[in-house]
Amino acid sequence: MTTHPLSAAQIVPMTRQKGMIALYLALCTLGLSLSASAEKPALTTFDPPGSIETIPNSINRSGAITGYYFDGNIFRAFLRSRRGTFTTFHFPGATATVGASLNLEGTITGYYFEGNLVGHGFVRSHDGALTRFDPVGSVETQPASINAAGAITGSYTDASGVSHGFLRDRDGAITSFDPPGSNGTFATAISPSGEITGYYDEGPFFQHGFLRSRDGAYTTFDPPAAFATMPSSINPEGETIGSFYKIDLFKVHGFVRDRDGEITIFNGPGAVGTFPQSMDAAGVITGNYVNNSGQHGFVRDRDGELTTFDPPGSTDTAPTSINADGTITGSYTDASGVSHGFLRSPDHDKEQGQQRAED
Repeated sequence: MTTHPLSAAQIVPMTRQKGMIALYLALCTLGLSLSASAEKPALTTFDPPGSIETIPNSINRSGAITGYYFDGNIFRAFLRSRRGTFTTFHFPGATATVGASLNLEGTITGYYFEGNLVGHGFVRSHDGALTRFDPVGSVETQPASINAAGAITGSYTDASGVSHGFLRDRDGAITSFDPPGSNGTFATAISPSGEITGYYDEGPFFQHGFLRSRDGAYTTFDPPAAFATMPSSINPEGETIGSFYKIDLFKVHGFVRDRDGEITIFNGPGAVGTFPQSMDAAGVITGNYVNNSGQHGFVRDRDGELTTFDPPGSTDTAPTSINADGTITGSYTDASGVSHGFLRSPDHDKEQGQQRAED
């Protein structure tokens, strides 16, 4: 049990996807063995000044990173430049401010919470100006992704407790959307061309992946025999990644779906849960998997070669984002239960411990 102050992941309401994953993992018996040693490449670790809990969420092509950290009092957002200098910020009056995603221009989107823990969306321009936004009817807004054009997608909850997707254009106009038959929509990522991926509820149990085109047309999809499909990212080529599980709830699998609709399933070594988080234009994927020795990071190349990694001293590794150069950011937890940020260069990809993804 940790003794440090409550982490942002504990006080900030998480996405439905992360909640389902946590619930699933709590039901799993982690009794599988690791088939080979995970690699331990050289990594750069970082924390904003005064941080006692650091969670990076997004890295752009230039190497700038956004996320949030706990300073012992409130949760603040940060921007880390490619040179390693930090700019920290929080929305006036907020008890927690989370940087969720940033584009090459340096525009950041995210959300903040007031004292009543009601969440609102925000945009921070490259010059530091903060703008609040909420879709009409929202009682909880959670932006997830911003593209190069400044378009933002995410989800919001209405007064009836139902979630909907939204698209906010660069000029601030917001469009609400739901795939046909949806009882709850969760948008997770937007591509440079404006395609959006995410998932939606059908009834109380089933969840399906969707792809929303720029003109608002929907394509829904599921891996074979999927009970719940949860896409997490889309790249410039229109390829999507995510996780799913079958009705037996035995294992959470990772998947990648190409633009033509072909789905490839993969798992981390000995994993009971595999969670792809981000993919670059070349089809390189990063994320984490869980086996009997804990949670580990991975990189999967376009040919299906899967390389595992953990920062030195990590007891829990959670990659969140990969940029066009193959540089990865995320967080890891040390033996004291404290989370730190990390940066992994593609120069370290060719280390021992490389393993082929399982079918």
